[in-house]
Amino acid sequence: MAEEALTVVSGTVEDNVSDRQVEFVGELDGEEYQFAVQYDLLEALSGDVPDGDAVDLFDRYSDDILDAALSALGRDMEQAVVVVSENDLD
Repeated sequence: MAEEALTVVSGTVEDNVSDRQVEFVGELDGEEYQFAVQYDLLEALSGDVPDGDAVDLFDRYSDDILDAALSALGRDMEQAVVVVSENDLD
């Protein structure tokens, strides 16, 4: 049995500075979901507060972020926007 793999839909990663989150569309088993990765998660992974480089940090730590996003999605797959925070890290 294949393990579930969440992937980022190309061209959907955006920095929402006013809400302090990076937003993206992820695909899992042919379904698309909207995600919002809070800056606190990026800071926990990198040790740096995002300052104009949130998308770069997202790209650098994408494997860990996608694991956390999958965990957040597992809590409630019916959410309009799945918020991914530091609490979703293993």
